Amino acid sequence: MTSRLVCVSNRVSLPRKASAPGGLAVGVLSALKHMGGMWFGWGGELSDEDPGEPTIQVRDGVTYALLNLRRDLFERYYNGFANEALWPLFHYMPTRFCYRHEDHDAYQEVNREFARKLLPLLKPDDLIWVHDYHLIPLASRLRELGVRTPIGFFLHIPFPYIETLRVLPTYVELVRDMMAYDLVGFQVQGDLRSFQASVERCLPEARIENAETIRIGQRTVGTGVFPIGVDVEAIQASAQRAWGSASVRRMVASLVGRKLIIGVDRLDYSKGLVERFAAYEQFLEVFPENRNHVTYLQIAPLSRKDVQSYAEIRHSLEQAAGRTNGRFADTDWTPIRYLNRNFPHETLMGFLRAAHVGLVTPLRDGMNLVAKEYLAAQDPNDPGVLVLSTMAGAAHELSSALLVNPYDSRAVVHAIQTALTMPLEERRERHAAMLETLRKNDIRSWAQRFVTRLRETSTWRSPRESLVSAVRARP
Repeated sequence: MTSRLVCVSNRVSLPRKASAPGGLAVGVLSALKHMGGMWFGWGGELSDEDPGEPTIQVRDGVTYALLNLRRDLFERYYNGFANEALWPLFHYMPTRFCYRHEDHDAYQEVNREFARKLLPLLKPDDLIWVHDYHLIPLASRLRELGVRTPIGFFLHIPFPYIETLRVLPTYVELVRDMMAYDLVGFQVQGDLRSFQASVERCLPEARIENAETIRIGQRTVGTGVFPIGVDVEAIQASAQRAWGSASVRRMVASLVGRKLIIGVDRLDYSKGLVERFAAYEQFLEVFPENRNHVTYLQIAPLSRKDVQSYAEIRHSLEQAAGRTNGRFADTDWTPIRYLNRNFPHETLMGFLRAAHVGLVTPLRDGMNLVAKEYLAAQDPNDPGVLVLSTMAGAAHELSSALLVNPYDSRAVVHAIQTALTMPLEERRERHAAMLETLRKNDIRSWAQRFVTRLRETSTWRSPRESLVSAVRARP
């Protein structure tokens, strides 16, 4: 019998058309739709009391198990430890790092709650796939409850080198928790090397046997690089449908023949938006012939509104957009259109297809699927040009993009100008090369490669035996 796939993430995203799903949600949904299974995680509701058991929904063959969380725990677990300690540290930004013991305690308690509520829903032959930095301790908590089924972990964000990770007071515990998994996956080779260096430093009893295995005690933990991709055909179809929609037609008409530069990013300091806005202002200074001939559309939906640093970046961007528009705008031209709202995914794909330049310049990013979506959405006969940060995981695959250091404003300025003036033949050649890579490493391939490795890697007891013992161990 084929094993059921159980995906676990901090947040479960029910399919809806109101907004574009993030990279994690796109990947999990794609895996479950093709393989079947259950998605377990927080459903978005908070409670002041014991939230009770998860609610179950079934949509399009996928089971969604939605867990409620206590309000006081969530604040410290999510806004506190996950996003004020782990997020900045994993993105190599220790100056934004903030550690509080009570936040770490809440992080551990929420992971225990996830394990307790997931346990009754498991079946003997399940494969469990845990996603991202919010749930690093989950395998350890499940093992404590007696679960011995295969458990894999995939980190969607970067993993820092040991000298950065050591800023975290509990870094040894974190590395040990990651070794409770059967398979640990990363976006790029550099993240895997950083993890191996951390294991060598933190766990002297562990032995790195090769690029794909670490031996600890009687167990072998699999490791690997699994760059997440996109559904190329689905994006192309969405972009083509959206091209004729009222929203996209209205946006294109409003350009009045001007070339469109586009950025689509969650509002986050790691995305390099402040630096990007400054580079665009400099671009209009250095290449004045572009004034009134290009429009920069930046879509940046709000995120983590309760974290102070995100309110600060929003204020900085509003000031930067206002300054640039105040300096260069004309009665019939606004240089920057800055929107703090989301759009349906199909509409976004239409916007990407319309753009002559895709501007993707994060200061640090695990992968960045917007870069891949931009390429997939393009018309191959007249494609736009991707300007991509070397600090994004996607740069390791998309070498035919115009690669820039996001801290080097002069390089970004000249890359934008190069993109706008690039001949059609060169644009086609670059786009075709990158599209071939996207098809080879698409979203389905990503999920299949990880799950196949997970099936092969488990060194715990048989799934059926493990679940029986776990049930007997329940209080």
